[in-house]
Amino acid sequence: MKKMEKTTRFARNLLAVAAGLTVAGLAQAGEVEVLHWWTSGGEAKAASALKATLQAKGHSWKDFAVAGGGGDSAMTVLKSRVVSGNAPAAAQIKGPSLQEWAAEGVLANIDDVAKAEKWDSVLPPVVANVMKYKGNYIAAPVNVHRVNWLWANPEVFKKAGAKVPTTWDEFFVSAEALKKAGIIPVAHGGQPWQDFTTFESVALGVGGTDFYKKALVQLDQATLKSATMDKVLETFRKVKGYTDKNAPGRDWNLATAMVIKGEAGMQLMGDWAKGEFIAAGKVPGKDFTCAAAPGTAKAFTFNVDSFAMFKLKNEANVKAQKDLAAAIMSTDFQEVFNLNKGSIPVRLNMDLAKFDDCAKLSSKDFVDTAKSASLVPSVAHGMAVPSAAAGAIQDAVSQFWNSDKMSVADAKAKIASAAMTK
Repeated sequence: MKKMEKTTRFARNLLAVAAGLTVAGLAQAGEVEVLHWWTSGGEAKAASALKATLQAKGHSWKDFAVAGGGGDSAMTVLKSRVVSGNAPAAAQIKGPSLQEWAAEGVLANIDDVAKAEKWDSVLPPVVANVMKYKGNYIAAPVNVHRVNWLWANPEVFKKAGAKVPTTWDEFFVSAEALKKAGIIPVAHGGQPWQDFTTFESVALGVGGTDFYKKALVQLDQATLKSATMDKVLETFRKVKGYTDKNAPGRDWNLATAMVIKGEAGMQLMGDWAKGEFIAAGKVPGKDFTCAAAPGTAKAFTFNVDSFAMFKLKNEANVKAQKDLAAAIMSTDFQEVFNLNKGSIPVRLNMDLAKFDDCAKLSSKDFVDTAKSASLVPSVAHGMAVPSAAAGAIQDAVSQFWNSDKMSVADAKAKIASAAMTK
């Protein structure tokens, strides 16, 4: 997962998932080697939960952890391992990168696991398709993060006489009221991925789902150069005007802390921000508000973590690999992992009794948007387009955010050009 999630805190009971699992497959105990970059704090506990799950099934776990939040270091190491014919059983890969690896012919077909566990009936088709290559499952999804969230401090809003906005027009009215009350309206961390995260929510809220799909998933040139994109960029620049001068370089969790402390009114950020509020002892609906980003209540930008399964030769290790895939999608693991991660289960049929109001809203919207075709992949978080194009668009977006002199027309041209990067 991205470096932004490094500071997410996990509750101590993460390993409890193993307790509910039956010991199986002891006769065919194998080793499962898993490459991931969950190496700090709570992320390491996430890996431990999977480890405990596999050990409960009688297999041994070989940790292949590579430090570096965004996974760039891990991918470099993985490539050298695969080229030398020594691939791990599973590796943390997501989005279009899954298809890029599958096209190399190195990923395993795990349709037998998916069929036995009925994945097609418990996953939304748009998510299932990301996990498949040419119709066959090659990866198992771990969780769903919703990216298009607005987090707000209700006490601060009350003080300013403002209301939590549901449209961009309301957003700027509220931002102005917060500013007049001496509060920083928008907590933002000026890092390219955070700029891109904000841009994504503005594009979805201003342009709507169809515009978002055409512009930021299909990379349609006419849509990227349209008048709607002008409005998106104008709105995006206007948001910048309500951030503070110390925003450049600030980590996302420090921006969240500004909202928690009442120094700022609101933040546009994915649901990993919830972990910061919870860790600070704040209660959803009382001490903080979670709402869809302005104009996006009927849409959902998803960021799904997943593990790609590599081709193996050892029969016992293949069995361990299949058990790993099944365990990742099990209701027990999905519950305990996501309860403490801020994300929601990727399965559609989960009992959410233990989840908080923000997670329940997220899950409801996840299910509803899956039915209405408004469930869209996050371009800012590697789910929508190949990494080269995503990186180039992110750079163009950040250049515009950081340059008051760049015109909307120039920014639009830069973004359209970046979308053609191969």
